[in-house]
Amino acid sequence: MKYAVLDFETTGNQSFDEIIQVGLAIIEPDRTISQVYNSFVKPSIPIPPFITGLTGITEEHVKDAPELDEVMMEMVPLLNDVVLVGHNVAFDFNYLQSALDKTGYLPFTGRILDTMDFLKIMFPSLMSYQLGMVAAEFDVQHDRPHQADSDALATALIFLKCLEECESLPLLTIQRLVDLFAGEDSDLGWFFDALLQEKEREANPNEGGFTYYRQFALQAEDWMDIETPRNALLDNPLEDITFEQFMDQVRERLRERLPQYEEREAQNMMLHEVMKAFDEDKHLLVEAGTGTGKSLGYLLPAIYHSVKQDEKVMVSTHTINLQEQLRERDIPLLTEVVPFPFLAAVFKGRQHYLCLRKFEHKINRRDFTTPKEEVMTAAQMIVWLTQTINGDDEELNLGNRGNDFWETVASESDSCLGRSCPWFRKCFYHRAKHEAGVADVVITNHSKLFTDIQAGHQLLPGYERLVIDEAHHLEDVAGKHLGINMKYFTVIHTLTRLFKDSKTGQFPNLRIQLQSSVNEKSAEWCSVIDSFYPTLVDVKETWDKLNELLFTLMPERSDAAPGDPGQFVFRLLPHKKPKDWDTLAALENQIYVSLGDVLRKGERLLSQIREEQDDIGSESLLTDISGLLKDLGTEREALRFFMKLDGEDTVYWMEGNGNYRSRSLQMYAVPIDVSAQLKEYFFDSKKSVVMTSATLSVDKSFQYMIEQLGLQEAASEDRLITSMLPSPFNYRDQALLVIPRDFPSVKGSVGDDHFVTTLVRSLADTAIATKGRMLVLFTSYRMLRQVYDPLKELLSAEGITVIGQGMDSGSRTKLTRRFQGQDASVLLGTSSFWEGVDIPGEALTSLAIVRLPFQPPNHPLVEAKSERLQKEKKNPFMKLSVPQAVIRFKQGFGRLVRTSQDRGIVIVYDTRILESYYGKYFLYSLPGPKMEHMPLGQMVPRISEWLNPEEQS
Repeated sequence: MKYAVLDFETTGNQSFDEIIQVGLAIIEPDRTISQVYNSFVKPSIPIPPFITGLTGITEEHVKDAPELDEVMMEMVPLLNDVVLVGHNVAFDFNYLQSALDKTGYLPFTGRILDTMDFLKIMFPSLMSYQLGMVAAEFDVQHDRPHQADSDALATALIFLKCLEECESLPLLTIQRLVDLFAGEDSDLGWFFDALLQEKEREANPNEGGFTYYRQFALQAEDWMDIETPRNALLDNPLEDITFEQFMDQVRERLRERLPQYEEREAQNMMLHEVMKAFDEDKHLLVEAGTGTGKSLGYLLPAIYHSVKQDEKVMVSTHTINLQEQLRERDIPLLTEVVPFPFLAAVFKGRQHYLCLRKFEHKINRRDFTTPKEEVMTAAQMIVWLTQTINGDDEELNLGNRGNDFWETVASESDSCLGRSCPWFRKCFYHRAKHEAGVADVVITNHSKLFTDIQAGHQLLPGYERLVIDEAHHLEDVAGKHLGINMKYFTVIHTLTRLFKDSKTGQFPNLRIQLQSSVNEKSAEWCSVIDSFYPTLVDVKETWDKLNELLFTLMPERSDAAPGDPGQFVFRLLPHKKPKDWDTLAALENQIYVSLGDVLRKGERLLSQIREEQDDIGSESLLTDISGLLKDLGTEREALRFFMKLDGEDTVYWMEGNGNYRSRSLQMYAVPIDVSAQLKEYFFDSKKSVVMTSATLSVDKSFQYMIEQLGLQEAASEDRLITSMLPSPFNYRDQALLVIPRDFPSVKGSVGDDHFVTTLVRSLADTAIATKGRMLVLFTSYRMLRQVYDPLKELLSAEGITVIGQGMDSGSRTKLTRRFQGQDASVLLGTSSFWEGVDIPGEALTSLAIVRLPFQPPNHPLVEAKSERLQKEKKNPFMKLSVPQAVIRFKQGFGRLVRTSQDRGIVIVYDTRILESYYGKYFLYSLPGPKMEHMPLGQMVPRISEWLNPEEQS
């Protein structure tokens, strides 16, 4: 097969836009690139500045270029008898057809393949399918992105990589792909057909390295074979070895592996504090700033303790992100430097693992809701099975719609057949659980810790020692898990999976199976299933009505701009129920009764069928239905708990969004104070709990955290060690904090014109002085929106890009990557950017904090906590609002200096930090940067002088 890889640069992407450059790379049947044809094309319309900015192609380049006629005359012969390939090929194909038409040639009728499809299927774990990112990942030279010849050549090289990968697939996987695309009349299906014929002709295909089972090729082997890490060792490798001796061996190996390794005082202190807590059965609060190396600071003592004492240590992180970082970066390093074998297993929530039984079922029955997208996702996952050992969804790049697909094939406890499942020995969830069982250290997340508590400790292996990283989130996560949070769609999803219409859903599937069975009770069972439909339809209608009425209780937004949907929040007070609450309670009761009826009859029906039918085909279906009924039962109880509104220690509220109205409704019922539960579950029952984070202290004291987490008793009984580690960085030289003392102030979450204009002007001047490389943190999304357009306009003339969270599409990680990838850019972020974003080095030089990060005082949870403190005659502002804001402020400040080489500026535009009595708590909590305040007019010169001292002298 001969391929022609095509790329056009055009004046835009509308039908009237024109081609300005052509790139065409020809791949011969022997897989060599025989030529790259390239030419500018003279357009009849001017090139927009945006396109010049993107491609670097100017009017100068095209003014003497050949006309389209001439270019097509050279290009058409090259397209003879080829398969056309492109990256997002539809775009280039449309321009090709229109160019052929304009210049009097026949349309192109050959096969067309898209490298995007190949990348998705063959490399399902790539983080991004954007051409530049993929080229970097594959080490493909791509010097001039967005120029046609460079793009065409890079695409051709990437396509060759995909072809290589296709050929390395086992025969069985290719057969599966051919089956999958069989119904689709597509060129992709044609390609896999041809590949299959070629593969079948090979005399002895090399099929090694895979496990074959039930017509799938897998990378993972039976998990039953995973043994404890030191099975072969008779004696304990740490028999007579002290922690110091162990650390000496580790440090020696670290020096061999990392020539630039240097001991850090703070890390050594942390190693000893953690070890001391383990040895003396105490709890530890340890604040370790950026650069301490805190992951190794707790992992090394954890490994030493678990191996020496033969006692498992549990490590919990707040985000899956950090869990992955430990798996990808820290554990492999430790495996090399710890002088004996050990096992650290990562164990996530169950929904992160693929259920092979459900996946097989879905593929074999082609149970697809949106066939075009879902066939693609299924293809990705069939190939992924030949690559993955963990079966964990974080490894997959599924795109937006893929998440709905994942939900239907994710592992769940209620639909698990356990040992009677044909896939049991290959099951990814049971593998993770088994690994956690034999591991020395288990890495999980806060969410799973609480799910385990709710499941009566059935999920995680038993543990006596726990390390909690990112511990400043523990209280928050506890509240979410020990309370309830229900979405409108929670119930809808469960109902639709049971029964979408009379043909689709698990009940209709069961009915179809019963109809074809010979059992004399089948007819009776079918009529029971039929009787469920009207009830479930009623439940859905009543649920819709209840959500609509609940949504009408939401107040009009006082701070919302006209036409701005915004986020609604409304608190419900047990002693002051809204009027007409009885009407709503009656609807809830209707749902409660109807569902109770379906649940009882449903369970009875399932157990009757189970007794009569030995047919394994319906066994998995019965288990799935039983799981969905359990979900409905849980949702029914949660709704009742919410609607009763009778918990004195619970805060009830609803949230919604003006755009999606009642469909966006969420109901919350959360304990006001979780400290008593944390004390009971962790501090009273575990031998030692180590809590660490970069932000645990306020004004050099741990008192706030001790109270929030329920550690008072441990502290008074001398069972709590607290430690603030010195920073490894020299903040006096590395960071300058400036406060413009005459900056206008703001009332509420939205700035007046004077404030916004002054802020935009100042941000623009600073960004020009620091050549972009600036992160601006807002506390309200509305203010970010006020600043975005005017700032973008001011900076575009300077060649500085402005990227705004929520304004530019993409997740937080994608926006951060874009920011790092562009030399001169300014990133505007709100809440989630205050922490966890890591931008080391040159990419970030200045950080602007627009307002001190106080939580909105009217948030129901903050409100309820404040009321409780007032009852106890305490000042809620000083006891709650200030400490929370200080911790957030320290998190924000921590974005700036990430390595000992970083230098940077922090600007705080909120003058309350100077004028108010509480401002000093913010400043004293920082790790000692140089602080200066001055009139706004002197700020930019001072920043330039500090950043470039050599130019001044």
